[in-house]
Amino acid sequence: MKANSASRLLVIMAAVLCTLTAAANVNLPSIFSDHMVLQRNTEVPIWGFSKSSETITVQPGWTEESYSMTPGPQGTWTIMVPTPEAGGPYDITISGYSTVVLKDVLIGEVWLVSGQSNMEWSASSGIPNAEQEIAGADYPEIRLFQVGNAAATSPQQLLFGNWEVCTPESMKTFSAAGYFFGRKLHQELDIPIGVINSSWGGTPAEAWTPAGRIETYPMLREIADRMEVVPWGPVETARLWNGMIAPLVPFRMAGVLWYQGEANVGHAGTYDDLLAEMVDGWRKAWGYDFPFYLAQIAPWTYGGNDQGVALRDAQRRALHLIPNSGMIMTSDITDDVTDIHPRNKQDVGKRFADMALKYVYGAFDGEATGPLVNHVGIHDGTVRIEFSHADGLHSREDPLPGFELAGPDRVFHPATAEIDGNSVMVSSPDVAHPVAVRYAWEDTAFPQLFNSAGLPASSFRTDDWPLP
Repeated sequence: MKANSASRLLVIMAAVLCTLTAAANVNLPSIFSDHMVLQRNTEVPIWGFSKSSETITVQPGWTEESYSMTPGPQGTWTIMVPTPEAGGPYDITISGYSTVVLKDVLIGEVWLVSGQSNMEWSASSGIPNAEQEIAGADYPEIRLFQVGNAAATSPQQLLFGNWEVCTPESMKTFSAAGYFFGRKLHQELDIPIGVINSSWGGTPAEAWTPAGRIETYPMLREIADRMEVVPWGPVETARLWNGMIAPLVPFRMAGVLWYQGEANVGHAGTYDDLLAEMVDGWRKAWGYDFPFYLAQIAPWTYGGNDQGVALRDAQRRALHLIPNSGMIMTSDITDDVTDIHPRNKQDVGKRFADMALKYVYGAFDGEATGPLVNHVGIHDGTVRIEFSHADGLHSREDPLPGFELAGPDRVFHPATAEIDGNSVMVSSPDVAHPVAVRYAWEDTAFPQLFNSAGLPASSFRTDDWPLP
């Protein structure tokens, strides 16, 4: 009797074990779903979760080759899969004890866009010609992934979101700048485009910076520790990196667009170092130096004390600290300095796209950025400012406004400025011995110095004197 009972127990246990084993599923992060875009002409990582004894096989629809591995004790797995030239749609079959089929997968170019509310801003929030833009957003080969808001105290493996085909319905609540960027890439390259938007309005760069990148820098750490808690989003170091960026690693992408800075106004003196640390942290996590393009924040009141323009200048300085980076200017595409959200996201997306088309794809012959100060020389009381990206340098007002000079007393005076080729010659009868020059140095300053592409020069200062 006891033997029979023991036998029955063994049979029951075996049946339960077989049931549990059969029920074990191949589990994927939500970044892998129907309608996704994978980066072309490379090896892309596909990863997920399963039982440790479960051999996982990935069978892409574009090849007869399959790729397999058996995960270790943690049950996590990553399989590298070569991708072809742009095309699709394909199915991808991922099998273990169960099978998952990802359908309608395209191969093309994938970009991550991130930042605060100006990157988050959608067509439904208000843009020029919103109704027409939404109605025309029917692009089956553009795919959009919206990362759900999530803050965390440690790096996460999972996130909220799913890939959607670009339709008027999906586009209208997606990042407008990201959509217009993707649309122009798609139109110019004639290949599928995937755009991943991971943004949260009102958040500082500290929250997007991986842990350990700030702590070793006393000034950055001190500022981060003094961040005032606000009701609209996290400010603590790494909280958004942990919840909204780390789960995307190492999804293969072509590059990153960044539109942020307003929440760091007031700490402009260290923003260039902070941004460089953030970008380096992201690149170290992904394992390659992807292009990083940022949008310079637009003129706004900011309460005075030149903190807004100081942040714009810090963004300009950051370009010298971040290899393979670029900056688009937005100071000429807003006409309302009382609105921190310039509505014209079409030109923001276009300028980002032109930069990528020029420097990543070699598909744009024009100029992709505004004039940037390159060298400053002083001779006999006159300052010569040489600019890069300055072909066709011209002023939209006569005489050219916005330049100031200061001598050893550090008092700035309005100056006369004349264009000489790719340079501007600056002098002032009130400054016999100039030692510093500033351009468009005001929170609400609109530029008047442009290149032949119609792109404005960045505001700048050559001094490092403390601001009021």
